[in-house]
Amino acid sequence: MENRKDPRFPVQFRSSFSSTNIVSGVGVLGDLSIRGCRIFSATQVHPGTEIEMRIDVSDEEPQLQVKKAVVRWCRDGYFGLEFVDLTPDGWARLRHIVKELEAEPYQREGRTDASV
Repeated sequence: MENRKDPRFPVQFRSSFSSTNIVSGVGVLGDLSIRGCRIFSATQVHPGTEIEMRIDVSDEEPQLQVKKAVVRWCRDGYFGLEFVDLTPDGWARLRHIVKELEAEPYQREGRTDASV
């Protein structure tokens, strides 16, 4: 069993990523935490690659921009990223998203069904 510093939450957000002259692609982001995520993608990446990425959290909100993330592992069409650099607003938004995921399914913002 792995001991993680931060909890991970299962999500399915569309994402796109690029690295200067090395790689670019799209994928599905899963297992989001405040420090990183797991991406499923047909694009091959290698550990140590630094990428910039955009995450589509919802159709109603602008993309979350990650200025710098580092690929930590890759296998079987998945790779793991550590978030290294976001704008202050980006970090605040990421914290808000993770906080909402922690509260689910009982306390998600805007929820009107208190009987669940």
